[in-house]
Amino acid sequence: MERIKRLFTIKTKFEAFLIIYALALGASERGIVYMQQYPGFGGQLLALACTGAVFMAGGKMLDALDYQRAYGS
Repeated sequence: MERIKRLFTIKTKFEAFLIIYALALGASERGIVYMQQYPGFGGQLLALACTGAVFMAGGKMLDALDYQRAYGS
């Protein structure tokens, strides 16, 4: 079970950036769909929320890696 757990653990900043990139691709695609479904300001606001969520999640991931490296776990 420990070997499987290690597969889903982010250990380096490079891995975190790859995950952030994948999240950004999905969020931008979802934002495009929102702008098509909800034309006007509402769709743009939802698209902005999608991309903003990636920035917040990416920042938390990078902070967590720094915290994990500093305090060990």
